[in-house]
Amino acid sequence: MKHYLVTGGAGFIGANFVEHFLKTYPDRALVNLDKLTYAGDLANLTKASKAKNYHFIQGDICDRALIESLFEKHAFEGVYHFAAESHVDNSIAGPQVFMETNVMGSFTLIDVARKFWMEGPFQAKPEHANARFLHISTDEVYGTLGEEGLFTETTPYAPNSPYSASKAASDMIIRSYHHTYGMNTVITNCSNNYGPKQHKEKLIPTILRKALALEPIPIYGKGENIRDWLFVLDHCKGIDLAFSKGKSGETYNIGGRNERNNLFIAQYICQLLDTLRPRGDGQSYDRLIEFVKDRPGHDLRYAIDASKIETQLGWKADENFETGIQKTLEWYLAQWN
Repeated sequence: MKHYLVTGGAGFIGANFVEHFLKTYPDRALVNLDKLTYAGDLANLTKASKAKNYHFIQGDICDRALIESLFEKHAFEGVYHFAAESHVDNSIAGPQVFMETNVMGSFTLIDVARKFWMEGPFQAKPEHANARFLHISTDEVYGTLGEEGLFTETTPYAPNSPYSASKAASDMIIRSYHHTYGMNTVITNCSNNYGPKQHKEKLIPTILRKALALEPIPIYGKGENIRDWLFVLDHCKGIDLAFSKGKSGETYNIGGRNERNNLFIAQYICQLLDTLRPRGDGQSYDRLIEFVKDRPGHDLRYAIDASKIETQLGWKADENFETGIQKTLEWYLAQWN
């Protein structure tokens, strides 16, 4: 049985991917390495923990000795690298941990993989000839868009926050190991994810959490910031395709083609809640929406052109925003009941 490593698999996207992987590949073994910071939760992995081909290890991707020992023990044939500090507001308040985890952690992983898989530059060990390193990144590395246009794989990098700068740096590290050492790498850059298991601090869970508590729902600025929203399971399927069918050294953008501004998101969730969980006083939840001071360097708009992964690998999002958000709210309401 071949073994694969997923990092950050107790987080939002990682945990959803772990479940997808175990369901799709029962003949493969998966080792999940997660530091279990505030964003990681073993409750996200209750179902996965029952699988015989799954093993969880608590640890830090910056711990080189640990990473080396895992490669020696399991002889990984692939790495799915999700682990990252990812909250923009937190990166503004305390950027150092973002540089340590996202930059040095990514370097540690790819460098250990290189030494384990490669005889030398452009010379893979025969037993690891097909080993692949997939790095999951974000559309925020491209900076911000105006009212028109889309991010493509050739859009120049222009990160505007410590978080996006750290992810841009990690992308460049992975790219350099392909071009310098001939490593079999793939990078994916995704738009804003939403869906089950997302941390409560993120926009959609925050709107829902505040609304149910009848507390003010904070929206930055005038709520005009636009994001391209991608249902998390659609993202996981795209990652799977990029790993199994993507071309070595390539980057694939994964986006939902669902552009919505933050005010629309808040209002739409409030409308759904008015039906799914009406307030006792008969008022609409949207009365709780409150505009707050915008955060520094808040990018106006992100939107991804996913044509490359759609045409070359056959990926297509199964959910539009309306179907995906309905499933998301129903999941959270069941969890928080």
